[in-house]
Amino acid sequence: MRIWFNKTFSTIHAVFRNLRQSVPAGEITLICTHTHAHAAAFLAADESYLEPTELTGQEYLEWCVGFCRQHNIRLFWPGKEAAFISKHHEFFQAIGVQVLSVADVDTLTLLHNKADFYSELSAEVAQTMDFIAVNDRDAFDSAVAELSTRHQRLCVKPAVSVFGLGFRVLDTERDSITQILKGVEYQIPMQELRSGMVNTPEFATLLVMEHLGGPEWSVDCAGRHGELLCAVQRKKSQLAGGGQMIDNNVEIDGMVTRLTAHYRLNGLFNIQFKEGVHGVRLLEINPRPSGGFGMACLSGANLAHIALQGIKGEPFQPPTIRYGLRVTEINTPVVMQELL
Repeated sequence: MRIWFNKTFSTIHAVFRNLRQSVPAGEITLICTHTHAHAAAFLAADESYLEPTELTGQEYLEWCVGFCRQHNIRLFWPGKEAAFISKHHEFFQAIGVQVLSVADVDTLTLLHNKADFYSELSAEVAQTMDFIAVNDRDAFDSAVAELSTRHQRLCVKPAVSVFGLGFRVLDTERDSITQILKGVEYQIPMQELRSGMVNTPEFATLLVMEHLGGPEWSVDCAGRHGELLCAVQRKKSQLAGGGQMIDNNVEIDGMVTRLTAHYRLNGLFNIQFKEGVHGVRLLEINPRPSGGFGMACLSGANLAHIALQGIKGEPFQPPTIRYGLRVTEINTPVVMQELL
């Protein structure tokens, strides 16, 4: 089977590695495309090609269909334009190509905006943190005043963000120079944030939220159209250098199962949780393999292979997961491959 992964995050190499470990040699061919000639994902692919940099939307969709036809693709696993492509499976089905979309276009769009996502989600499916979405300083002040009556510490994060970019804990005691000199990370002086809003009367949606100070879990999952096939919980140590532990939190397991069914999640995806004063809360659903995907598969569950079996409709034996295993990642120097 010829499987194509278009432009996506560099961590896709862990998916490639686990797919190769699980199938006989020659059974699959992994094709990777990217807009950068030195993309790290090229190192793990069987075939690598450059994508045009300027195409989006309909034009990119048409290019993808042409690429599938030209390179005899049988399974397309999209990263770039995943939401748009999920809306147009029929273009690929017409040429005999199966597309792996984590969810339908409406769900993928919803997951992209955490304000909409949290507002839509029923507490019966999963518990989210207490939050208020704001777009100006008056709304920010009102949100801080209201949430402060219920929570000791607050934080902010853009409604649309990846990799935790923009997340900050509101610091009501120290200024920025003190934070810099003391090496404080991921915090922002609240009064300085408010001052910055003076010059920006309206801004993109910002979430003001309760701060969850407990441990964090990253759950790597394989699913089949709402059926959870396998999930591996990684509980992150709160101590620097402490690694992560393969965990089996029953409450998290229940939320992952319900979320998978509720959004009919499919293929490989990641769900993150964090514990606060009032219990474990859902942070986000990432419709893609996580950066720690390779660590999850050290548990004994080859999630990439399980997802592929789900796509092909093959039965599989549930893996024995090594709970309590402590894992980490180390950097390995490599010479980069560059396409000309």
